[in-house]
Amino acid sequence: MTGFVFYDGPSMIDGAPIIGIAVLESDNRKTGNMVQTYILRADAHPVDAIRTGEDSSICGDCMHRGSADRKRTCYVNVGQSVAAVFGAWVRGSYPLVDPRDAAQLIAGRVVRIGSYGDPAAIPAHIWRALIALAAGHTGYSHQWRQAHAQGLRDIVMASADNAADRDVARALGWRTFTVRTADQPLAAREIACPASPEGGNRRQCIDCQACDGAGANAGRASVAIVVHGAMARHFVGA
Repeated sequence: MTGFVFYDGPSMIDGAPIIGIAVLESDNRKTGNMVQTYILRADAHPVDAIRTGEDSSICGDCMHRGSADRKRTCYVNVGQSVAAVFGAWVRGSYPLVDPRDAAQLIAGRVVRIGSYGDPAAIPAHIWRALIALAAGHTGYSHQWRQAHAQGLRDIVMASADNAADRDVARALGWRTFTVRTADQPLAAREIACPASPEGGNRRQCIDCQACDGAGANAGRASVAIVVHGAMARHFVGA
């Protein structure tokens, strides 16, 4: 088994059909060999979903999706890894596994919650069941303002695209992961991502696990990263 489907149901964002897929092996140099999870429309190729706007079901109102007047700045190359995962699912490569049973399959592993797609598109109790026996996890959500996302606050970070967002999210009890430009300074109680060039590429995510949500202590340092990826040149903090 190279992976499995742990969720097949309606999006918590808009009710459209989506799937959650866990892929067991990864050669991602930044994260290390974490279990990668992908949140996808079940009825549309991911590239087509971006073109038609149907990716809102799995990404919500994330500004990095792009729009008629804003270039797409998402760092994920959907035409490669995400498309490959979707294609494997179409071919039947990933069986449907109850998340409680799936937890046994990935026991002792570190899980990346939402390698593509926003974790808030899937019910929080599904994620909790999936990571129940994991050695650790990381995750991010742009939907931190939404009521249905509040159950994720202790296991994922609030994705913030500017200082104002960061401050509001912290006031709501979230730890934050803020995208910034290279000339923007770090805030108080904020560190540079250790897996980034500006953080010295000191640690992979699989070892760091700083982006694991608020847990029992929302006062822990938050994390920031300089915008990166192929579309970074189009990014301007809102």
